[in-house]
Amino acid sequence: GKERDAAIQKLASEAAVEVVVRISHTLYDLDRIIELNGGQPPLTYKRFQALINRMDAVELPAERITLETMQSCVTPVSENHDDKFGVPSLEELGFETEGLPTAVWPGGETEALLRLERHLERKAWVANYERPRMNANSLLATPTGLSPYLRFGCLSCRLFYFKLTDLYKKVKKNSSPPLSLYGQLLWREFFYTTATNNPCFDKMEGNPVCVQIPWDRNPEALAKWAEGRTGFAWIDAIMTQLRQEGWIHHLARHAVACFLTRGDLWISWEEGVKVFEELLLDADWSVNAGSWMWLSCSSFFQQFFHCYCPVGFGRRTDPNGDYIRRYLPVLRGFPAKYIYDPWNAPEEVQKAAKCIIGVHYPKPMVHHAEASRINIERMKQIYQQLSCYRGLGLLASIPTDPSSGANGCRAGGTKEGQRGSSEVPEGAWRSGTSTQVHRQASM
Repeated sequence: GKERDAAIQKLASEAAVEVVVRISHTLYDLDRIIELNGGQPPLTYKRFQALINRMDAVELPAERITLETMQSCVTPVSENHDDKFGVPSLEELGFETEGLPTAVWPGGETEALLRLERHLERKAWVANYERPRMNANSLLATPTGLSPYLRFGCLSCRLFYFKLTDLYKKVKKNSSPPLSLYGQLLWREFFYTTATNNPCFDKMEGNPVCVQIPWDRNPEALAKWAEGRTGFAWIDAIMTQLRQEGWIHHLARHAVACFLTRGDLWISWEEGVKVFEELLLDADWSVNAGSWMWLSCSSFFQQFFHCYCPVGFGRRTDPNGDYIRRYLPVLRGFPAKYIYDPWNAPEEVQKAAKCIIGVHYPKPMVHHAEASRINIERMKQIYQQLSCYRGLGLLASIPTDPSSGANGCRAGGTKEGQRGSSEVPEGAWRSGTSTQVHRQASM
């Protein structure tokens, strides 16, 4: 992108055309943040917040272009204009359209502004910026979601920022809004900053901020994960929703990212980046790569002994299993007691559900408790070898028996989920449905 812009500016200069360059896709001048940090991008969110407190105030968004603005601009339009320049249909692009469901995320600025309006109607939430209670409905796309619109530039991040500011001041009567209110936008800004001047940000090798981990290569296991065939209903339902709708909740992203990498399969986060880049509508290059590094404990977050349980985590969020029944109809007949671990259901229950595990739905591809125990030990050894992490007291805090508290499947995953979901930043993969207080993970 930078090379493209430089080439355009050079051509324009040679043609005596003035080019006005503005910073518009981010709130701040990222190069200025890096300059304030001694020429290096900040690698903790806390440090990033300290730096933006020293920056000039966020500039107001530019005025919207109106018909009056464009009155003096005239471009001749030929009769065959639409034939030459019209947007091709899906059929013309070679896609099958028969039986396609209605789009969950209609594109365009008009839709983005309507969603922003709905988002800001929740005045009580904006005033209190509290963490919403998770339930089955939280996992579904909502008409206030904004992340794909920010990613494609349909919604200005500055417009979002100032609309939030104005509403907060109306509700709180002129008091200054806290930084936490802008959490979704600032985490986006943080990853944009850390990725600046780092062309290897989405790779492990050659990436100065990434821990070098000897991940396994396992194309078959990767395909099962990507296609929702792991045998873990919670993971497979998430990956099915992703494939069908192009979006999943940020905690669902945390669950499948941990499962692919340090939790169960020990496959590189780079493979996860590629799948999300292909399927996620809001897969922003910097945010996507940064979030995968975070969840795999390859950068930014080192508490590798906190592992999401692919059974207990989902069960706490949606005890009845409605989410699984929605995206995995093959399991619809299982009672709530067994829907997250259908392989444990007695044979008569499987027959009654018209789904025999190993025939109609796959058996689990790994034994989670054993795989996660081995992987936690692997991560522990890797971190012990990194001199830059010695003396931080991190390794001393690892439980003697990590599987008893980290995996959490023995008792439904209570400890793991409470720790894991709060310490990993929701802002890394925010859904755009709310802007929350984010707790900074200790570095």
